[in-house]
Amino acid sequence: MVKQLTLLALLLLLSSCGIFKSYEKYPKREFRGVWIATVVNIDWPKNGADSAQKQKADYLKILNFYEKEHYNAVIVQVRAAGDAFYESEYAPWSRFLTGKEGTPPQWNTDVLEWMIAEAHDRGLEFHAWLNPYRATFDENFEVLSETHDYCTHPEWIVHYGKKNYYNPGLPEVRNHFQNIIEELVSNYDVDAIHFDDYFYPYKVTGEVFNDSVAYKTYAQNNQSIDDWRRSNIDSLVKQSHVTIKSLKPWVQFGISPFGVWKNNSTDPKGSDTKAGQTTFEDLYADPLLWMKKGWIDYLAPQVYWSMDLPVASHRKIVDWWSKNNYNTNLYVGNGPYKIRNNSDKAWDDYKELPTQIELARNTPQIQGNAMFSAKSLMTENDDVVDYIYKKYYKKPALNPVSTLANNHIAKSPRLVNSSKTDTEVILEFNDLSAIRYALCYSSGIRVKETYDIKKLLSKIYVDNTSKTVRIPLDQLRKKYNAISFIDVYGKETTPIIFNLKQVSK
Repeated sequence: MVKQLTLLALLLLLSSCGIFKSYEKYPKREFRGVWIATVVNIDWPKNGADSAQKQKADYLKILNFYEKEHYNAVIVQVRAAGDAFYESEYAPWSRFLTGKEGTPPQWNTDVLEWMIAEAHDRGLEFHAWLNPYRATFDENFEVLSETHDYCTHPEWIVHYGKKNYYNPGLPEVRNHFQNIIEELVSNYDVDAIHFDDYFYPYKVTGEVFNDSVAYKTYAQNNQSIDDWRRSNIDSLVKQSHVTIKSLKPWVQFGISPFGVWKNNSTDPKGSDTKAGQTTFEDLYADPLLWMKKGWIDYLAPQVYWSMDLPVASHRKIVDWWSKNNYNTNLYVGNGPYKIRNNSDKAWDDYKELPTQIELARNTPQIQGNAMFSAKSLMTENDDVVDYIYKKYYKKPALNPVSTLANNHIAKSPRLVNSSKTDTEVILEFNDLSAIRYALCYSSGIRVKETYDIKKLLSKIYVDNTSKTVRIPLDQLRKKYNAISFIDVYGKETTPIIFNLKQVSK
């Protein structure tokens, strides 16, 4: 008996020291994102030549699917290869959207504005995904618009392998990209700007990335070409952070680097992996520095390997990132595109991806997952989707709040009037200009400081140009309900209670 009590005391002590993380079946906040790739029409549109009606229907099919599965963010590629999925002063219309580069789409509305609004209406954050440095996807140059940078600024372009890239070492290239970000953030209600893993290109055997002139012109004295290249990417990230936050400080900036920073064979601080290329040494990207400097709101490393793959174990890489995270939201990028479609037979097991989600949820430093890409869970993997929903995503979750928003205080709007019809309750507030969503919870007579996600009845997009929130009666309890708000920073306001029976028609 004494031994049993001693063991129990030891377990309680270890738990209190943080060695164990209590498993949350229904976390209130958790990032659940999905990448929607547009380059070569991977996910959407199905074809650039499709009608506007079909393109809209296909986009809504993706949103509806992931809304139903309780995801809360879409990461949509709006710049794939020097082009744009919106009207831009700095890039031609993408041929992946219109069939012919530079040709405007035959839509009856602003394409990107519509896409963002439809995502928000479904409670999904919209992260605008940009590929900074890929200029062309292939060597099929005749398809390029005459306004493409390849044609107008050939001095910016480096041919490497079978693609063309912007030269990151040129200040004018970095300034050009800041203009692109400024245009996008100023004109559209995006929740985040998102970069993928394409900085300097993945190395191609026998090829040389010809940036020697820029190196000789701009490198500091005694600066190696590797350090100079990394400094160029650091400058891009820092400038992007400053540009975004100077325009709309609530818009997040996230980056999804290649999953392996360094192998420990070249640096003891690296992960226990044998990756053929690494983020730091081959792509010249240093995410650890960006986190330490506070230049990004979140990091979502692409850990697209199975749990125990010998050369690059998902388990080991996630553990490494969790221990090398610096005051930045950390999400895991997962690769469901490999399910039953990879030489690694671990992906044949329908529990491979769910096990990865459980690992992320059980790791204290990680706040969620992002899936690449949208179509991979929408076709032929229903058993995986159903398992994830039933075990992990059965309840919705709010999006995490950026650590860079810590000094922001969410201000509660004041209720000034209420009424109802046969179908809805109408609540009028003094000011909703900084509000994104209204959250309705089932409640007792006394208000709580915060409500469990299991009490959430509805999440309603708020038109911040209005002062009114309309809530369908079938989404409320018959008597006491609590309402709080999510502001543009993602923070939740203090709840208030209203008694539906006391609201007059």
